[in-house]
Amino acid sequence: MLFRVADKTVSPASVAVESPKEPEFLKTRLDDYHVRRKVQLWQGRHPLQGRSPRSGDIKVRSNDYLCLAGHPHIIESEIAALRAGGHGDSVSRVWVHHERDVIRDFEQRVATLMHAEDAVICSSGYTANVGLIQSFASRGSVVYLDMKAHISLHEGVVSAGAKPVLFRHNDAQSLDRALSQGGPGLVCVDALYSTDGNIAPLAELLDVCERHGAALVVDETHSFGTQGPDGAGLVVAMGLAHRVHFRTVGLSKAVASRGGIVVSSRRNIEHFRYESLPAIFSTAVMQHEVAGFSAVLDVFHSEPWRRDRLHANHAYLKQGLDALGYNVSASKAQIIALEPGDIRQTTALRDALEKRGVFGAIFFPPATPEKRCLIRFTVNCGLTRQDLDRIIEVCADIREEVGMAEWRSTKRKSTGGTKSETAHGETRKGSSRSHILGDWMNRRQLDRKGRSDVDGRLARDASTGAFNNHPAE
Repeated sequence: MLFRVADKTVSPASVAVESPKEPEFLKTRLDDYHVRRKVQLWQGRHPLQGRSPRSGDIKVRSNDYLCLAGHPHIIESEIAALRAGGHGDSVSRVWVHHERDVIRDFEQRVATLMHAEDAVICSSGYTANVGLIQSFASRGSVVYLDMKAHISLHEGVVSAGAKPVLFRHNDAQSLDRALSQGGPGLVCVDALYSTDGNIAPLAELLDVCERHGAALVVDETHSFGTQGPDGAGLVVAMGLAHRVHFRTVGLSKAVASRGGIVVSSRRNIEHFRYESLPAIFSTAVMQHEVAGFSAVLDVFHSEPWRRDRLHANHAYLKQGLDALGYNVSASKAQIIALEPGDIRQTTALRDALEKRGVFGAIFFPPATPEKRCLIRFTVNCGLTRQDLDRIIEVCADIREEVGMAEWRSTKRKSTGGTKSETAHGETRKGSSRSHILGDWMNRRQLDRKGRSDVDGRLARDASTGAFNNHPAE
């Protein structure tokens, strides 16, 4: 029987809505948000509720690093697949892993790109990480996590019933001590950290893991597509694919979509396919989306200029912010953090930037510790030199307004041996905005070959895809 659309709709205003009374345990939980945090800590406004971007504003908060969201080849590939097969089977992959289809073809293509035996696609990068830890860590076993590892890896430990042990960020000696005390287990790190753009010392961490009989899990979400040959990631770029047991990828960054991948040996991947609860109890990613993922790999290969421009834009912006006294030393790739520290200071920074048309992303607990709140700028290849200069000018204008000199991160920079000096050897403290910015701009004139929107010094070796130091470092 066919369903008929009603002739008249009921106006929402005419429907009386009454919510159930909250039991005490629920009220207590909600009051922690609505009273303690929203009213008392955030002064009545959630930190994520900022201004809305206007036409002409600059958004440096998207993870679409290579500007692929509207790429014609990707869109046309998805449309063709949608027309040919609709959404595909609405079913968990657990029943069809053995069958050859669009999804399986993509998994094998990713495995080849990342120099691995096999791969499996998941509904998100979050579920890839949760499912990986849940399916490979035993209940009560120890899982070691870098203090800045993505929260989904921590959630995987909870799901597995394992014991989390944190080690200092990017500190192989701290990991060594932890493994000496706790014994072998999974070790979880990000290749490229999402809050500040730092890169993990993978070779050093692997030396420690191998010495203790541990297995390394590397989240390549922010490095897939942006680093390495054809965007294969940092593990491949560093020549370490044969030593890393597990890699995960979230497809919401350079791929500009949704979904996740786990990459490993055939033996490990088969175990994951039939043991990961998020994979078993989730419907498969739609086939037309996977056709788009495959088209993205085409673009990774055919348009390397996107990575080159991304790295050049990052180097340019980092240099400009460093020249103004901002502590951006942690950033080694396309993510740059401005770290006021306190949530109120960070909200003030966010408001000052947005008032002038620059939109970053605010990070605060649970994404950061309470005293290390920050604004994250995510650079993309579509930013022009004019856009980057405008961001730098805005950051120059607001230094005193946001109290940059008093931030804990600024003080760490000044006491860490990084002297803020101009080209003439003068300290920046007390110098005017125009003097600082003018001096920096004079040293960074637009090149006269017409490439005004990219730095001529590329951050990636075109022949090998190897990751090189940026000019700013």
